[in-house]
Amino acid sequence: MIPIHTEHPGKLPPIEPLDLLVVAPHPDDAELGMGGTIAKMRSLGMRVGVLDLTTGEPTPHGSEAIRKTETATATERLQLTWRGNAGLPNRKLQHTLESRELVASYFRVLQPRWIFAPYWEDAHPDHVAATDLIEAARFWAKLSKTDMPGERFHPERVFYYFCIHLKLAVQPSWIVDISEHWETKLAAIEAYQSQFIVGRPSEPPTMIDRLRDEAANWGRLIGRPYGEPFATKEPLGLESLLGVI
Repeated sequence: MIPIHTEHPGKLPPIEPLDLLVVAPHPDDAELGMGGTIAKMRSLGMRVGVLDLTTGEPTPHGSEAIRKTETATATERLQLTWRGNAGLPNRKLQHTLESRELVASYFRVLQPRWIFAPYWEDAHPDHVAATDLIEAARFWAKLSKTDMPGERFHPERVFYYFCIHLKLAVQPSWIVDISEHWETKLAAIEAYQSQFIVGRPSEPPTMIDRLRDEAANWGRLIGRPYGEPFATKEPLGLESLLGVI
């Protein structure tokens, strides 16, 4: 069983630096936004972690105990290298100096090369606050003369995944082909029964049907069965054109 760490970053057991760290406002956001890409990167041997900022509770059909079990199941299905929960307040997530220092401390201890954050436009205040917090924490992680744990560190990039509550016609910077990993993403999402199955209409199109349709639409745009979109604010460099579909 892959542990879900809830201790302060200064008390985390030693870990080899991560390649990717997906920071999610709530458990299930990472799976929804980029579960297929996570599975794909893990299959390629990359070290991938997820930091959930809150427990995601309360919700209509969940509880903290239920959500912990669901998160553990999703974590196993994605075979994550590391997962943690920062314990910040759900529904009241704010970018404060205290939360900035906490998230920056995770970055210093985990030392991920790349950070993935929610897309910066969203109807959910927690998502908007999370992205603002992540961007500021990335800067703070490199500060010297501080009592934050770990060595000063600056993640190379912040990229943005789409898990949005607004009906936006977004234009992503790129789309990842997740066709071979769609079933793994689906299994990880279905681990969250209290969020996506229980209490929701069972007649098609169900929420799962809509998620499949969205992934198929992104795949259609790149000539593949399924895809996941991403955005970047900073220019993206390519060593060659060999990876372009």
